Amino acid sequence: MFINKGADGRNNVCGIAVARLRKAEGISQRELADRLQRDGLDVDKNAVQRIESGQRFVTDIELLHLSRVLRVSLEELLSGDA
Repeated sequence: MFINKGADGRNNVCGIAVARLRKAEGISQRELADRLQRDGLDVDKNAVQRIESGQRFVTDIELLHLSRVLRVSLEELLSGDA
């Protein structure tokens, strides 16, 4: 059976980087969700929280929006670095 999770049990590899980048920017999860919405992505604060905690899968479309809003490369989001 195929398991669609990382070795650490997370459903994504970008959540740790999203949390780190958001905190470095000094914004709340709600503010990040608001910025993503202004960029055209329909997410709320709860979705951001689930992404950061690794509970939510992240699509390639969402990765593009996160990359633009956080002003980082896709590689940085996907590096898995904390």
